Amino acid sequence: MTTFEICVDSVEGTLAAEQAGADRVELCAALFEGGLTPSIGTIELTLRHAERIRVHVLVRPRGGDFIYSPYEVDAMVRDVQAAVTVGAHGIVIGALTPEGDVDVPAMRRLLAAADGASVTFHRAFDMVRDPFETLEQLVDLGIPRVLTSGQEENALAGAPLIADLVSKADGRIAVMAGGGINERNIARIVAATAADEYHFTARVSADGPAVHRNPVPRMGGVLSRPEYQRSETSPERIGQIIGAVRS
Repeated sequence: MTTFEICVDSVEGTLAAEQAGADRVELCAALFEGGLTPSIGTIELTLRHAERIRVHVLVRPRGGDFIYSPYEVDAMVRDVQAAVTVGAHGIVIGALTPEGDVDVPAMRRLLAAADGASVTFHRAFDMVRDPFETLEQLVDLGIPRVLTSGQEENALAGAPLIADLVSKADGRIAVMAGGGINERNIARIVAATAADEYHFTARVSADGPAVHRNPVPRMGGVLSRPEYQRSETSPERIGQIIGAVRS
């Protein structure tokens, strides 16, 4: 049975994914940064309002690389514990060494903090030195799932490596394909990889509700989106992407 996970940044996004028939969400903040840890309030409200869909919480303290200081690991441990305490079904984590290997001591601490919740090793995997060696390390750590684009810009380009990882995993760990998946390419990615799980965003741009608008200030950096435009999870797009596989 193919599993579809939607990357969302809000309660509304989670409910859109649930409405569209997705199996699971990865709940994040700051998708423009590639995803950061959401607030505890967002986690609590999402779990309160979601009825069927499983909610996995991303724990990532900042953008950039996945090499974390002792203080950052301490913060991540606390965030994992907080998410699990309020009922998160799973945790999405990853930590690397400067040499491009899994930071095993950090991962052991994070896994202990997860206290049995389902764990996904996120796309830090796409930055590792040796994906096959890393896959074995994740199996040894007891991690049930890894998310990857096949170390390429998107899952379609990385499909050959994803397929090899699926074969090497041999059911010991789920290999979830993600990165640039949409309604136009998912059927090809499924055919090329034979992965059992797929991760995508299905975002659309929408005009914000502000009536009074000041076009001069910018609250973000140079690469910021317009202040009065929103990026939202689209249940219609989710349905189209899932339908491209299940139809």
